Amino acid sequence: MAFSEFELKLIDKSVGNLCRERTPAKNQNELRFTYEVKGHGILVWEERPGWRNPEEWTKMGVAKFLYTRSKKQWKLYWMRRDLKWHLYDPDVSVSNTLEPLVSVVAQDQWGAFFG
Repeated sequence: MAFSEFELKLIDKSVGNLCRERTPAKNQNELRFTYEVKGHGILVWEERPGWRNPEEWTKMGVAKFLYTRSKKQWKLYWMRRDLKWHLYDPDVSVSNTLEPLVSVVAQDQWGAFFG
């Protein structure tokens, strides 16, 4: 089962706010952060105009939140240099609610998400 309308609103309130806060208003034509919901996952993207074709925006993975409904558990992943998703840190990457994991991304203590 995909996310309910209520769950989607909670996702927008936490992950959507993170993206909106990280997107500089004066530079929205040069940098923006977006998210998309795919199945039981939420992907956060950094988007920039393409180098060769500025009309086409390129995406780079920032964070991935994955929900396991049977365990009622969220996990946080980050994209490494190999362009694959890896569990961020086992001590802080698992939670029963989404908000603490969004907070980990927002604080970005080790520069894993926003450099």
